[in-house]
Amino acid sequence: MTDSSSITITVLDPFSAEAASLLAASDALMRSLYAGIDEHLEGPASLAASPGIFLGAWRGAECLACGAVKVLQQADGPRYGEIKRVFVLPQARRMGLAQRLMQRLEQHLRDEGIEWARLETGIHQPEALALYAGLGYQRCASFGSYQANATGVLMQKLLRPEPGATAPRPPAG
Repeated sequence: MTDSSSITITVLDPFSAEAASLLAASDALMRSLYAGIDEHLEGPASLAASPGIFLGAWRGAECLACGAVKVLQQADGPRYGEIKRVFVLPQARRMGLAQRLMQRLEQHLRDEGIEWARLETGIHQPEALALYAGLGYQRCASFGSYQANATGVLMQKLLRPEPGATAPRPPAG
């Protein structure tokens, strides 16, 4: 693992050159893993339009990773956060950047009073599945525009469990 003490995480403009480069690399990876599948990729306009936050992990002037969370409203329930576009450049993997980004995204949701974080990943991404499971995400039923399919994995996490209390029911999908 490379030293990540020199890494800073800041808000990233989704229209910046750094964001464009990371999103293009992420898109290429997703298309190589899931050819012909609708990957639910969010572009810069969608990331900018949504209430939420888009973050970059920087070492000096180099942006090595990104991640976003969109705040969404259930038609018949509470708001929830959907984690999007978590991606780390290959040369920066194993530095804990994805975990640090996830922690900041989750904190943003907590600060907004949102109890549930949700995400969609895929079966061909064992590192992502391990990361999310290690952070407490559990598989869940369909939500939002996502429907069960052979390659998608839907997960969610309760962000504010009450000590000793029964977890609130997840928002309906």
